[in-house]
Amino acid sequence: MGLHEGAVAPDFSLPGVQVKDGFARRKTYTLSAERGHPVVLAFYPGDESATCTAQLCSYSEKLADFTELGAQVWAIGLQDLGSHETFAIKDEVTLPLLSDTDGSVVDAYGIRLPGLGLRRSVFLVGADGLIKWKHVALVGATFRSAGLIREQLAKL
Repeated sequence: MGLHEGAVAPDFSLPGVQVKDGFARRKTYTLSAERGHPVVLAFYPGDESATCTAQLCSYSEKLADFTELGAQVWAIGLQDLGSHETFAIKDEVTLPLLSDTDGSVVDAYGIRLPGLGLRRSVFLVGADGLIKWKHVALVGATFRSAGLIREQLAKL
């Protein structure tokens, strides 16, 4: 399904929003600009759904665990920035939420789910820009834990 481990991660630039201390900051996030340290890309189906909220809140709570390993964590959804911002403020999601409204990044990573948007997925992109680990869900009712992702990061 989609990209394999060891493949070059498709580069992209997407608008995103990050909420810290109640303030939303918008900027463009470019994957290739992060070369030199790992990036966790967490693709999620929808703002404010029960599973997505649980997933992104758990990643936000463990953000320090990722950053102490030098990693950035970005969540990517098909919703627009307004939806992401509302979601982040309401549910205290502190990691950047990137907006892929045209689905071009979802398509590049091979995780589109026809008629439903995208498959819940996590890609660990190494400092060299290669995919080091991935999980693509067949059904999006569950997600990979922050602890499991941290274990994969620690192996790099």
